[in-house]
Amino acid sequence: MIVMGVDPGLAIVGYGILEQRQGRTVPLCYACIRTSEGKGGTPARLTAIYREISRLLDEYRPECLALEKLFFSRNITSAMGVSEVRGVIMLAAGERGVPVAEYTPNQVKQAITGSGKADKRQMQEMIRRLLDLEEIPRPDDVADGLSIALCHIHTVR
Repeated sequence: MIVMGVDPGLAIVGYGILEQRQGRTVPLCYACIRTSEGKGGTPARLTAIYREISRLLDEYRPECLALEKLFFSRNITSAMGVSEVRGVIMLAAGERGVPVAEYTPNQVKQAITGSGKADKRQMQEMIRRLLDLEEIPRPDDVADGLSIALCHIHTVR
């Protein structure tokens, strides 16, 4: 089973693609998509995210895309941007018939550490250990993408 986990954001989209094989979870690819304000504004940023997510879906052909549910904070403008990013990611998955599973931050923490109250550092260290990585993936968004993919794998077991 191949799962793509995505931590959506307008400036940085963290992702991780994991394969479950013979009882082991193996990272196939993990990185981030960076966009910046500039010529073309938000539409150009969303287009860049859509194109890269589409490329990854076509290359790795995951059986599921796991996405972090939107967490509303005090900044409604930021939440709206993340919503738009989630929309283009879901569109790319939907066009390819890839099911989308959504998880709250607490569900991801619970699946990875056993505690919904784990802090970011604990999460990152657990991802490093569970995936047998030499170091914690950077930036944080990449570790989050891997966490979301691993959460899905643990949830569907």
